[in-house]
Amino acid sequence: MTYTDFNRGWSYRRKVTPFQELGGTAGSPWTPVTLPHDALITTERRADAPGGHTNGYFDGGAFEYRKSFAVSEEDRGKPAYLEFDGVYRDAVVTVNGALAGRHAFGYSRFLVRIDPHLRFGADNEVRVSCRTHLDSRWYAGCGIHRDVRLIVKNPAHIAVDGIRVTTPDVDPEVAITDIAARVRNMGATTSTLRLTAVVTDEEGTEVARGRAPVTLLPSDEETARLRLLVDRPRLWSAETPTRYRVRVRLTDGDRVVDEVSVPFGIRTVQVDARRGLRVNGTEVKLRGACLHGDNGPLGAAAIGRAEERKIELLKAAGFNAIRSSHHPASSALLDACDRLGMYVMDEAFDMWTQGKSDFDHSADFPEWWERDLEAMVAKDFNHPSVIFYSIGNEIPETGTPDGGRWSRRLAEKLRSLDATRLVTNGINGFVSVLDLVLDGMARRRAAQSAGGSGEEQTGGGVNGMMNAFGEMMGQIISSPMVTERTEESFAALDVAGMNYGESRYALDRDLFPDRVIVGTETWPTVIDRNWALVEKYPHVIGDFTWTGLDYLGETGIGVVKYADAAEGGQGFSTAYPGLSAFCGDLDLTGHRRPVSYYREIVFGRRSEPYIAVRRPERHGVPVAVSTPWAWSDSVSSWSWPGFEGAPVHVEVYADADEVELLLDGESLGRAPVGTERAFQADIQVLHRPGELVAVACRAGAETGRTSLVSAKRNLRLAVTTDRDELCADTRDLAFVALTLTDDSGVVQNALDRDVRVTVSGAGVLQGLGSGAPVTEETFHGAVRRTFDGRALAVVRPTGPGTITVEAVAEGCAPARLTLAVSAPRDAPADATDTDTALDAVTTTDLETSA
Repeated sequence: MTYTDFNRGWSYRRKVTPFQELGGTAGSPWTPVTLPHDALITTERRADAPGGHTNGYFDGGAFEYRKSFAVSEEDRGKPAYLEFDGVYRDAVVTVNGALAGRHAFGYSRFLVRIDPHLRFGADNEVRVSCRTHLDSRWYAGCGIHRDVRLIVKNPAHIAVDGIRVTTPDVDPEVAITDIAARVRNMGATTSTLRLTAVVTDEEGTEVARGRAPVTLLPSDEETARLRLLVDRPRLWSAETPTRYRVRVRLTDGDRVVDEVSVPFGIRTVQVDARRGLRVNGTEVKLRGACLHGDNGPLGAAAIGRAEERKIELLKAAGFNAIRSSHHPASSALLDACDRLGMYVMDEAFDMWTQGKSDFDHSADFPEWWERDLEAMVAKDFNHPSVIFYSIGNEIPETGTPDGGRWSRRLAEKLRSLDATRLVTNGINGFVSVLDLVLDGMARRRAAQSAGGSGEEQTGGGVNGMMNAFGEMMGQIISSPMVTERTEESFAALDVAGMNYGESRYALDRDLFPDRVIVGTETWPTVIDRNWALVEKYPHVIGDFTWTGLDYLGETGIGVVKYADAAEGGQGFSTAYPGLSAFCGDLDLTGHRRPVSYYREIVFGRRSEPYIAVRRPERHGVPVAVSTPWAWSDSVSSWSWPGFEGAPVHVEVYADADEVELLLDGESLGRAPVGTERAFQADIQVLHRPGELVAVACRAGAETGRTSLVSAKRNLRLAVTTDRDELCADTRDLAFVALTLTDDSGVVQNALDRDVRVTVSGAGVLQGLGSGAPVTEETFHGAVRRTFDGRALAVVRPTGPGTITVEAVAEGCAPARLTLAVSAPRDAPADATDTDTALDAVTTTDLETSA
């Protein structure tokens, strides 16, 4: 029995059918790639791309992947599978030209049995085709964007995803660990096998053991169950992410026929409207971030280390929860959340039966929804980080009786598969009555047209409408109309997820006293008000901002647009070459923006004040568009060459009554906190280089201070890495920060330069980008212009050895660093890309470790 990384040795191209080739259409050359991979991210962007701003001006298309691998004659009769963690989308898998399987949804893990189509003792070819075209409201990429594994079993075996661990009874003295194993016999004779389970703690010490015989008839499948006691259990939570591991072995006499190792956590989750959410008996308020699936310069490729780094950065920024929006998370992301400690709301769908894009999953939903939910639960079941399943996001049907019916069907399906998690749904009351809103708008337009006043313009789809309605949207969401029309859909849930629904928080305490609410999606600009409500009301258990990390597509919803700007000043979204939404607490490279520090102060997790300076070149320029997703156009810097003596607007975030600004020890004045926004003081000053200090005070006493220092005239290029020791597997990466500074390390945010990056040795440049939300640059080139003095290179190892990264920029001395790459932990040092023989004797963990 083997579980083999199947990510190496692939190639891909634009898909061309044999009939097209006969008709004279030349196929593009095959390009070698290592999975996970996004085929779309390296394609050309253009202003007239069909999806426009929604997908970042990328074209769609069809792509195909292929891989050759050898199969030994000794493996005849063994069931073999390919496990795809995600292929976007409409995946078709063929083996040696024969259809082996297909899967419609782009985010579900699916299994394809391949042994009926294999040529034993010979080479074999697997091909995967996929496509994307106007099927997403954001950048979704295209390709085999998550891990692939080759799984080979003996005829008698533990089913794939066949181990499920629950802890139904937990107290400080003992935890009952229920281990259910689905065991199959695909052989021709009855077999009596023995199942043994050993539970170990994080140090590898055995803490429980059990065994049981299992008799299976031919073609039989049974569930064997062991209930083991773990003494003095160490509980998993986001604060203490302690895990255990169960190793389950299936034996036939003295022969091991299968073995599976699964990490799990022991924890309890409870919720009610009086005591809120409790994990292990302790109340938890969710400091949440919504996340799309892309990884910035990597596109949609969910490479293990990129997924892990994402969680590291969000946790360091003060978040304790994420919402996978609006699709199931990758296995690699959930592994990271388990290890690092992050609560997860894993979301199933962005649409049900009503489409939001011309060719989205709504056409496949009636046929596939049950299999999609089954796949999500199979992937999530043993992950302690997952505490919620979400059945949807802003589903228009939720305001109709049929939507109430669908809500119950989806929720009950999940409960039948997994009764240990809470079920929610991101319901936007505005969207739930969108039919009435659109009808009202049509009548108003007709009246305006009759009166000669022209039509109102919103643009930007439902997001643009929400922005245009402004405060009125809250009134609509809290209206009796929404109360009545969403009641059935909310009643199907354990926790009522509300998108932009804070106007209902106090109202529903009286209307529905047993209703528990979570803010599944909220505007970043009102976190001060929203978090006050979360802390005030026990029935409101958390807030998930849109978004934690910037993402590709939905371009410019968080960009402050000026009347004289070239990036589409009057429109809701940025025109071409708009690239990203720019509404994340962290930008595309993972760099924290000012709003992130403001949020940390609101959460009560930062005591020092924080200084942000609005760009002086925009001082006094009228703002044309600033949506509720847009923070101020500010940077934490006091380095503005050419603006000496010019007026600047300084924002200081602080949990204080008053803030004083000092420049080289001289007071520039004091300002109260909370005039424009809670936890914020605003001061207009004239810029002069030096050291700017903000002193926060409460009741006249200093509570904290922070400072910014102007950069000197010299310029250097600093190159640093998040890790200098890598592993030569397909899951590892190094993130190399490229920063323009002075000799003291102060960032030169106003002196952007083109940076050229060269990678040599045992690695490749996987992506090169910046946080710029509007740019024509690609992520796959060797040159990138810094944004506010910063850029990011992503380096991927190709084998054991040494990687050298060199970077040059105009006016700077060349910079260099060296990375060491060791052999993979789960493969011999001389393993090759084609070393995937089915008779390998390795059994690796089911988790995807980075």
